[in-house]
Amino acid sequence: MAKTTDLLMSIRSVVKFYEHLLKPVCEKYQLTQMEADIISFLKNNPGKDTVGDIAELRMFSKGNVSCAVEKLIQKSMLQRENDREDRRKVHLLLRPEAEPLIRDIEAVRMQFKGKLFRGFSEEELEEYERFNQRIRENARTTGRL
Repeated sequence: MAKTTDLLMSIRSVVKFYEHLLKPVCEKYQLTQMEADIISFLKNNPGKDTVGDIAELRMFSKGNVSCAVEKLIQKSMLQRENDREDRRKVHLLLRPEAEPLIRDIEAVRMQFKGKLFRGFSEEELEEYERFNQRIRENARTTGRL
């Protein structure tokens, strides 16, 4: 079994690698990492489109998400829409102006996955996904996340 330090270093290394690949996209569009993460999250998680959803699922503070969302609205990448049934709920919608950014983020995601999983067979990728799902579930249920 891997040492805790090795496991945590592996996780952090993967995150840093993704951030490194995404940095040129953030610079191109003058975005912070969090702003790019929010755009990516909204694109890849239909129906999870509130500040609360983003904060909960990405484990960000609501305040940081709210600030980043406000900047994205000012940059015309997002817009707010009030819920028709619950006036307290506000949905976030991607605007057409975000499409070039979304394409660039998707290209980075494909590059990231291609490099990270280089040499893995389909069976190994499926096994990784099963193990990763179990790890996430264990962390969620025992770690009270």
